[in-house]
Amino acid sequence: MASFTIPLDETVTGTSRLSPIVVIIIGMAGTGKTTLMHRINLSMNELNLRGYYINLDPAVKDVPYACNIDIRDTINYKEVMSQYGLGPNGAILTSLNLFATKFDQVVELLEKRSSNLDYIFIDTPGQIEAFTWSAGGQIIHELLATSFPTAILYSIDTPRCCSPTTFMSNMLYACSVLFKSKLPMLICFNKIDLCPCDMMKEWMDDYEKYQEAIDSDKEEYMGSFNRSLSLAMDEFYKNISTVGVSAATGEGMAELFAKLETCGKEFVETYLPDLQRRVAERSAVDKIKQQQ
Repeated sequence: MASFTIPLDETVTGTSRLSPIVVIIIGMAGTGKTTLMHRINLSMNELNLRGYYINLDPAVKDVPYACNIDIRDTINYKEVMSQYGLGPNGAILTSLNLFATKFDQVVELLEKRSSNLDYIFIDTPGQIEAFTWSAGGQIIHELLATSFPTAILYSIDTPRCCSPTTFMSNMLYACSVLFKSKLPMLICFNKIDLCPCDMMKEWMDDYEKYQEAIDSDKEEYMGSFNRSLSLAMDEFYKNISTVGVSAATGEGMAELFAKLETCGKEFVETYLPDLQRRVAERSAVDKIKQQQ
């Protein structure tokens, strides 16, 4: 496993980190992940930061940013559908798994260029489960985490979260991604130019405010279930950072980068020791199996 430290500067610009931070952008379809990648690309140029951009969505038609690595250059999504007799989601899953078998070469390339990079951003498929719960997705984020400080940027469609029930659905999915990946997470409320995210942040900070929203919600049949879930999610909220951004206007991008720096520090201080322990345990088990 590569060893790295990431001394963080007080400002985003002019960082002197020894390793770039890998940011994996995850979110449900329609939350604006690809548009957010484009905005990040523009903001990186404005801040004179050095970035590397990877697209892992084999089914996307066009991307509005320049990819350094694009899964579509390696794997033809439509040919995968035809050759294996798969539907759209199955083809995305299979394409990711095929790409993951060679992802060690991607990591080697990133390691060679790491001294000239501040961030590595990775765009994932809109079919969130295809990356989060697939063997290929797990291989990819584990390979990255063993080489670089890595964080999850979980994108949420803010206008659709005005409903307490939809908000809770997003939080549950974010929680599952956090515990599946075992990486620092930053929840990004996107599209705040259409709907401010203050109310959602308030729901996360104040249990009573969320109860008031449930009481005034028309979906009464979900009320008791949402109340139970909000109590269970209270500990999750305490340990998760949030940021509101607009991929369309660029609002909130400075705060986004500042919180990504904090995620990088959190990875080194909290998540890396656990990762090293898990890798050591897995190596010990493999060694025992080889001896038998």
